[in-house]
Amino acid sequence: MGKVFTLADVSSHNHRKDCWLVIHGKVYDVTKFLEDHPGGDEVLLSSTGKDASNDFDDIGHSTSAVAMMDEFYIGEIDSSTIPSKVKYTPPKQPHYNQDKTPQFVIKLLQFLIPLLILGLAVGIRFYTKSS
Repeated sequence: MGKVFTLADVSSHNHRKDCWLVIHGKVYDVTKFLEDHPGGDEVLLSSTGKDASNDFDDIGHSTSAVAMMDEFYIGEIDSSTIPSKVKYTPPKQPHYNQDKTPQFVIKLLQFLIPLLILGLAVGIRFYTKSS
């Protein structure tokens, strides 16, 4: 086990000349790899200052890419310094009714309009059949 870093320690290494990432509880100094990263250096730089495990996993790296990480390993992250993930709950939205039409009118129209179309179709069929 290597040196233990806090997220604040790792977060200060967030630019092209000094770039550290936290992936699966381990800290990696990927500064030398920025130019060689197939996705470009911006991908790595955008993952600094946080737990980048999900970013890493979402890409689906090859086994050789995972094995390559060992050469950039510099220590462990103190997991108590990583904020816990809070599940996002969107705020409750009131039902959107732009013209403020009462709901019973909308329900009534949803029933009457198809009924009217059906009646019109039957009327046209009856009229064209008797001619």
